[in-house]
Amino acid sequence: MAVRYILFCLCLSFSPLVQAQESVLSEISLPYLDKLIAAAKSNYPRVKVYESKTEIARLAVKKARLDWFNIFTLTYLYSPNNSTTLVNPTLLNGFQVGGFTSIGNIFQKPVVIKGAKEDYNAAIFNQEEYMLNLETMVKQRYFTYVQQKSILNWRIKNAENAGSGLNETKHKFEKGEEGYENYNKAIGYYSNAIQFKMEAEGAFLIAKSNLEELVGTKLELVK
Repeated sequence: MAVRYILFCLCLSFSPLVQAQESVLSEISLPYLDKLIAAAKSNYPRVKVYESKTEIARLAVKKARLDWFNIFTLTYLYSPNNSTTLVNPTLLNGFQVGGFTSIGNIFQKPVVIKGAKEDYNAAIFNQEEYMLNLETMVKQRYFTYVQQKSILNWRIKNAENAGSGLNETKHKFEKGEEGYENYNKAIGYYSNAIQFKMEAEGAFLIAKSNLEELVGTKLELVK
């Protein structure tokens, strides 16, 4: 009798883990995962940082192109028609416009624009790389969340079975149909099942919190 009871307890102890592992894939929802990834890309603060860096780089390219006008300097001089004197004769009257530029600036400007474009491309690549990394992190944390949720469900069921087994053993013990050794083992198994359930609850809450950190909102709000 004692041997059969021990085997029964061992089966209950291992079956939740085996079935939890078998049920993980069936619990994964790819459409829901896509929604989590979209929410993370929309809400996670570091995404906005990379977007700002990309925008700054884009504006730098625009500024570099507009700086073409800064390498040319225009001047003007106004000479009234009656400014001609014997001391300082003026041959040209009215407005006189002139301009000058630096040859070095003309050759340097394309290099500056190209450098700004490369910085912009690098900012885009960095943003795309981070988006891929963020997507991978969301997937990993979602899979962990589903795994811990599945394990928790089976730990809860295991604790319920252990409680039912304890009540049944206690009832038989009080009727003299079960020995004290098996009754004591049933108490120990129930205590272990409750402890495992509490540990699974903690692991599930941590996995949920880690996933929500990336998503930027409660999972219940992601529809």
